[in-house]
Amino acid sequence: MEFVITAGHSNTDPGAVAHGHTEAEIAVDMRNLVAAELRLRGHRVWTDGEGRDNQPLATAINLIRHGAVALEIHLNASSNPQATGVETIALPKQRDLAQRISFAISAILGLRVRGEAGYIDQSASARGKLGFVTAGGLIAELCFISNQSDLVQLQSNMHRVASAIAGVLAS
Repeated sequence: MEFVITAGHSNTDPGAVAHGHTEAEIAVDMRNLVAAELRLRGHRVWTDGEGRDNQPLATAINLIRHGAVALEIHLNASSNPQATGVETIALPKQRDLAQRISFAISAILGLRVRGEAGYIDQSASARGKLGFVTAGGLIAELCFISNQSDLVQLQSNMHRVASAIAGVLAS
């Protein structure tokens, strides 16, 4: 099977910044780990960069046509440092997959799932229409970077989360 795994934001947009980390750097690390897991399982994987490279959204959207499933990695942020949880934003036809991704992440990190059992319909998202989702991809919001406890849990379990995501995608 072929997959597209991309990292949110880009080389020039750090995304959310909290606790000495940027969303983009964490998304790149997770992108690399998920891609490596899928390749180990014998799948072909397209990414929006190698190593620390993180190409712009237009590149990520253009890659979607290569994969049966396209997933972009993000982290949520809030002015409320207690905001917590996992969610995956997708079109309604990908609801089941979005929920399975969110539950897999939640099971590792011990965080609650947000939205409809981990699924957020982009039409109900505060962010409005998202180019990556509109083009057919899913966006996994792994945790809240602004919640130090969430962030520590994620950083302590990066490999396990990547393996769980790859397992859901490969199934």
